[in-house]
Amino acid sequence: MNTNWKLEKIHNIHFKEFFDLIENNRNRIIKTFPVTISNCIDLNRTKEFISKNIQIEIEKTGYYFYVRNIETNSLIGYIGVKKIDYHISKCEIFYFIDKDFEGKGIISKAVSQIIEFCFDHLNMNKIFICTSKINFASQQIALKNRFVLEGTLREEFKNFEGILEDINYYGLLKSDYEKLTKSR
Repeated sequence: MNTNWKLEKIHNIHFKEFFDLIENNRNRIIKTFPVTISNCIDLNRTKEFISKNIQIEIEKTGYYFYVRNIETNSLIGYIGVKKIDYHISKCEIFYFIDKDFEGKGIISKAVSQIIEFCFDHLNMNKIFICTSKINFASQQIALKNRFVLEGTLREEFKNFEGILEDINYYGLLKSDYEKLTKSR
C-alpha cells in the first residue's frame, strides 16, 4: 500500500492550503468543478466555502475529504460525498487529484476508501459517480473501483461557462461491492 499520502477530514484543513490546491489546478478543473471554482476565487471566499462545507457535514448532507502528501504536507486531492438521499440510501462521490499526482493510482485508492465510508458508515445502498463524457481519467477511476456505466444523462450538468453537457452515470450497488470484496 502506498504510504506517502493520507486522507484527512475537513476539520484538519486550512482554507489557504485548499485555495492553493484549487489555484494550482484551476485551469484543469474549471469545466468540471464549477461550484468549487466559483467559491474559491480568493482567500475570503475560500474560507467561507470551507465554513459552509463544515456546516454541511454537521447537517450530514455532505462529507469532504482531502488527500495530503505526507512528505510535503501539502494537499494533493479533494474528494466529496454529496446528494445524499437517506430515504433510498444513495449518494454521489466526486474527486480530483493535483495535476502533478495524476496517473499514480492515489485518487483511485482514496476513492476506494470513500466507497467503504459510504457503505459502512453512511449505510448507503448505492453510490454513483457522474463524469464528463470527455473526462476519461475520471471514467477509469470509476471503472477501476467496479462502478458500472448505467447510461448517459443528457444535458444534465451545467459547466462553468453555463453550457449544459451530457454526463456519464456510473453506479455501484452495495450488494455488488460486497460480492467483489469477498472474492478478493
